[in-house]
Amino acid sequence: MLLASLLLKLGGYGLLRFSLTFLGQASAVYTPVVATLAIAGVIYGSLSTMRQIDLKRIIAYSSVAHMNLVALGIFSFNRVGIEGSIYLMVAHGVVSAALFFCVGVVYDRTHTRLLRYYGGLVTVMPVFAAFFFIFNLANMGFPGTPNFVGELLMLAGIFILSPVILFFSA
Repeated sequence: MLLASLLLKLGGYGLLRFSLTFLGQASAVYTPVVATLAIAGVIYGSLSTMRQIDLKRIIAYSSVAHMNLVALGIFSFNRVGIEGSIYLMVAHGVVSAALFFCVGVVYDRTHTRLLRYYGGLVTVMPVFAAFFFIFNLANMGFPGTPNFVGELLMLAGIFILSPVILFFSA
């Protein structure tokens, strides 16, 4: 929980604090390199997420993809993208910590994190399943959740930078 909720956001803070302020011109020069690496990270993280059967790994790989999107938003160098990145970092910190907590709760009862053994969970734990579903929707950026607002602002900022980068990152 600590890694996804706090330590990943520390890297985003470092990008905001040091890369944009102290190394502003170098950041502008290396934006295509950072954008290429971040797009590769989004694609690789998303494809890796789809292949996982362990719930903790699913959450971890989706967090990697989200933080690559945050890096793209920060390197959009406009207010909308940077504010969206900050909003997404805060929202993702809350949602991913809640998802890791939910996986821990289920692991304490079942002693497994493998997805295939969780069939029928809603009949045994209906309230928990509802909360787990809501947190999963929030992690996916469903409209009405805080992650949606952050992703929408961030993607709008990336569009201002370059529609081509937005196309590959989306």
